[in-house]
Amino acid sequence: MNYRILGKTGLRVSEIGFGGEWLDRHTPEEGVALIRHANKRGINILDCWMSDPKVRSIIGEGIKGCREQWYIQGHIGSTWQNGQYVRTRDMAVVKPAFEDLLQRLGTDYIDLGMIHYVDEEKEWQSIQDSDFLRYVFELKEKGIIKHIGMSTHNPLMAKHAAECGFIEMILFSVNPAFDMLPPSEDINTLFAGEFDEALSGIAPERAELYRLCERNNVGITVMKGFAGGRLFDAARSPFGVALTPVQCLHYCLTRPAVASVMCGVDTIEQIDEAVSYHTASDEQKDYASVLASAPRHACSGQCTYCGHCKPCPAFIDIAMVNKLYDLAVMQEQIPDSIRAHYMSLEHHADECIGCKGCESRCPFGVKIAERMEQTAKLFTE
Repeated sequence: MNYRILGKTGLRVSEIGFGGEWLDRHTPEEGVALIRHANKRGINILDCWMSDPKVRSIIGEGIKGCREQWYIQGHIGSTWQNGQYVRTRDMAVVKPAFEDLLQRLGTDYIDLGMIHYVDEEKEWQSIQDSDFLRYVFELKEKGIIKHIGMSTHNPLMAKHAAECGFIEMILFSVNPAFDMLPPSEDINTLFAGEFDEALSGIAPERAELYRLCERNNVGITVMKGFAGGRLFDAARSPFGVALTPVQCLHYCLTRPAVASVMCGVDTIEQIDEAVSYHTASDEQKDYASVLASAPRHACSGQCTYCGHCKPCPAFIDIAMVNKLYDLAVMQEQIPDSIRAHYMSLEHHADECIGCKGCESRCPFGVKIAERMEQTAKLFTE
């Protein structure tokens, strides 16, 4: 296992991390076995955004007896209400939920206290000078959390975090599908000639974020590194070609400021496959040539979340709605986290007025109005 320093936290974390989001699918015995196997393979960082008591208890049992060997990303603002996950800043719920996290994990401290999921400007502004943020600072002052982090999918909110001075690291969604843009709005130039290994092939705001984090020494841990497995399937990949887990990991780990990729795993074999990154050849890691040789029409009809569809007269964040729809349909049931992320959006798919102005601006020919209908139906079933 290779290890990297996670920005200004100074923590030496494994390049491969453990994302615990699928533990709810397993019996306690199976879940504990996964965590202990990850520990044996040298993985030392684990993300627990989940508020589900079952999952938290599994993690607690899995790290029992070796707590000091783990760095835990524990989220503040992720709560369990009426049998389901709810993101909130209501302190009457936030405090008991965080105390429950400590109790179920069998620990008196969390290494990385994460401000849970801030994706909109309005929410970023609302937590400033709030009881919620004062609580986070209080936990840090008492040593109950050792470092302050934040999770977000939005590069603009991540930029706020990297510039604010008190957030030391960010949990951010990184993969080629979320990052890459055609160099112009002309679809015929997509993946033209040679693949540009520099950051010029990435959405400008995301390229700026990675550089900013590196400059400010704000470490990044990665979520959604495999896009929920979408990138492994040529039929579902926006590039029309399949990447391997090793290639996806290499993409993430070659972004500036990235220290670790939180891999959601279901099996011991998946842990071993992720760890095999460290013995893979340069040829096995090479994602660039795969993307460079993708057909020029590879993204036609598939949303790459580039944002060219803006503006929307109904103020829908079309790229985010499409991203959450794609993540939702990858699973047999919509994960609680995806449903909560969707419901927290200020405007939803059912507000689409069908004007199709967005479709006229989409460089990939996505039938956006139709997708809005499908999304509205999916999230109301």
